[in-house]
Amino acid sequence: MARGKLRIHLGAAPGVGKTYAMLSEAHRRVGRGTDCVVGFVEHHGRPRTEVMLHGLEQVPRRELEYRGGVFPEMDLDAVLARRPQVALVDELAHTNVPGSRNAKRWQDVEELLAAGIDVVSTVNIQHLESLGDVVESITGVRQQETVPDEVVRRADQVELVDMTPEALRRRMAHGNIYQPDKVDAALSNYFRPGNLTALRELALLWVADRVDAHLTQYRSEHRVSAIWGSRERIVVGLTGGPEGRTLIRRGARLAEKGAGGEVLAVYIARSDGLTSASPKELALQRTLVEDLGGTFHHVVGDDIPAALLAFARGANATQIVLGSSRRKTWQYVFGPGVGATVARESGPDLDVHIVTHDEVAKGRGLPVARGARLGRSRRVWGWIAGVAGPPLLAALLNTVDLGLANDMLLFLALTVAAALLGGLLPALASAAVGSLLLNYFYTPPLHRWTIADPKNIVAIVIFVAVGVAVASVVDLAARRTHQAARLRAESEILAFLAGNVLRGETGLEDLLERVRETFGMESAALLERAGDVEPWTCAGRVGRGRPVERPDQADVDIPVGDHMALALTGRVLPAEDRRVLAAFAAQAAVVLDRRRLQEEADRARTLAEGNRIRTALLAAVSHDLRTPLAGIKAAVTSLRSEDVEWSEEDRAELLEGIEEGADRLDHLVGNLLDMSRLQTGTVTPLIREIDLDEVVPMALGGVPEGSAGLDVPETLPMVAVDPGLLERAVANLVENAVKYSPPGAPVLVAASALADRVEVRVVDRGPGVPDEAKERIFEPFQRHGDAPRGAGVGLGLAVARGFAEAMGGTLNAEDTPGGGLTMVLTLNAAGTRPELHPAAEPERQAS
Repeated sequence: MARGKLRIHLGAAPGVGKTYAMLSEAHRRVGRGTDCVVGFVEHHGRPRTEVMLHGLEQVPRRELEYRGGVFPEMDLDAVLARRPQVALVDELAHTNVPGSRNAKRWQDVEELLAAGIDVVSTVNIQHLESLGDVVESITGVRQQETVPDEVVRRADQVELVDMTPEALRRRMAHGNIYQPDKVDAALSNYFRPGNLTALRELALLWVADRVDAHLTQYRSEHRVSAIWGSRERIVVGLTGGPEGRTLIRRGARLAEKGAGGEVLAVYIARSDGLTSASPKELALQRTLVEDLGGTFHHVVGDDIPAALLAFARGANATQIVLGSSRRKTWQYVFGPGVGATVARESGPDLDVHIVTHDEVAKGRGLPVARGARLGRSRRVWGWIAGVAGPPLLAALLNTVDLGLANDMLLFLALTVAAALLGGLLPALASAAVGSLLLNYFYTPPLHRWTIADPKNIVAIVIFVAVGVAVASVVDLAARRTHQAARLRAESEILAFLAGNVLRGETGLEDLLERVRETFGMESAALLERAGDVEPWTCAGRVGRGRPVERPDQADVDIPVGDHMALALTGRVLPAEDRRVLAAFAAQAAVVLDRRRLQEEADRARTLAEGNRIRTALLAAVSHDLRTPLAGIKAAVTSLRSEDVEWSEEDRAELLEGIEEGADRLDHLVGNLLDMSRLQTGTVTPLIREIDLDEVVPMALGGVPEGSAGLDVPETLPMVAVDPGLLERAVANLVENAVKYSPPGAPVLVAASALADRVEVRVVDRGPGVPDEAKERIFEPFQRHGDAPRGAGVGLGLAVARGFAEAMGGTLNAEDTPGGGLTMVLTLNAAGTRPELHPAAEPERQAS
């Protein structure tokens, strides 16, 4: 079965007309005779959008119950059974109500597409998963509903539904998007002109990148090599020389002159690796081009002009920026140069800019890496073969007559052996000694340093040339092999350092131990001092070598800044090792700074926590304790007054005030004592099996009648809890919910079973709590938002969570569907061993 096609209407913000455009597309398809149905479309009460539903077949929605509410969702099974040609599915990033087949609506769409049904859908740019952080930084709102970018990228068509911010705000002001009571808040928050402009730019750029990807794919599939100048792309050719920064800046200025200009800096390296640019200079140029908004590319190619042109045409570039040649005048005898070759072969569709700079005609001057030559033992054997070998061979050949040709081949073989063993110099020595011996013993006239036949002169010259050539190749191969091995080792070490930097895992001592092992040293230490005249102190040290008190006492010292140094003992390292060692030293300084910053942060956090608790306790004593005490004292004074004759009603009211103040004091002092017990770990839960309907109703006794409802089914399993702690926890949750619930909206206390757990939900219809504050409200002395001073000191929820954890349960906050906050208390069902809070475990075992 052929997979269905997906068409997405993409918008920058709600209200730009995505759903309207989708319905218009549906009417066009129905008019052409296409079987099109509405799987799910949400018109949000917008009259013009709702009118567009007329004349379209709608598949009835499926209603699901969740947490006391009924929510409509797309009936996926009904749409699959109806099997239309096209299905309209709005809001691709929507999260389905629990109980649905799939968690996300885009997963429903995937099933429709797999069944061969074409789908037309909508999504806003802020719902793309990869843009979540960017959208949050722009709008200040974190999108909870997202769709993977790949789902949208795989769509067969993506149509941008665009609208200017001014037009969208006018639609908002006219009431065409939200209800009138929400317009002012929306215009002053999410729908600010800056937000809408930034979101619109995101949408346009995302669609433009997708168009560019399709264009690249089309050019590749159809093998289009010609340049299509849809937008300016500037390729800057780099050699690794200092002029590269000038070229990059010139390329960036050229890109700024055209809309959507792009800079691509490219360095062409030969595949044999025999010539290389300065890594430091290339790193600086990479940083510069990325800072200017471009990209850096590293390409391998033996023919530099051809590789550069192939890269430019593959990137659909319109211009190439090259620097004037740094070769001297006499060097042009070897060829016209890269710039002239590229300009000649670029063709009419690719412009080439040759930019002058300060390095013109000064010579290339690129650094050539030099590695160590062959090992010492091989060089010794090479010299033995090169110097002692020819006389020994001559003595052997004097006993037999093999002819001049064979004698020369044997001496050549000896020269090759010397080259393979010792490299260039032993081979040159072998060639020189061998040629003299050939001349003296085997070339007529014999036993004289002259040559009678000119042909023999040519033979001896060829012999020397071959020996030198072979020796040069062996020497170069040995040097490159050593260099490659060393660079590989250095890259592994630097990769290790980079990984530690990204993960932040390595401690100072671990890093110093790594340095000591890597370089085979006896000890490694990081020394520091406060000033130029202050004594050195050791921040960290590993190894068994002699202690080092100053950098000058070490065998190797690498300075890190002005007042820090890495000191190693054991042996003197060559200069080439100090490059990697400097990276280790810098990393050691970073690790030390990070450790000290972490210690400072921990101390500051401890002080801040102590200050916060002391301040909260002071506020509790100064206000929340004083207020009920003042009320009680005033009532008692009034009752004891002999100047006033109180009626029975007045006396009852004063006594009621005294009782309420005493209850408030009792509740406050109880919470303070409970929190102190939790923080000192002296809470000892007595776990036993009990029915919830024996405990939860008792927790509602402290709230006004009718302010809370109860829904605890009798079929629930028993729970393993401490009844006293559970009653206190639920009572605190209910009192908190009643406090923030609006009049006429009673709190609901409901219980349900879930596997081996039982959930108690305390649901209110109050203002709710933002996601970022849901954990903070459980901290001691925390009151969310603008809670009045009379709302308590903020201990109720902290005590409730502490008791829940002491019994092996959990307490979390969730949003109530339709508005409000739901406290979810999860308890262990009977028959399961509760995982007690660590503070309660020792005493539980003792009891």
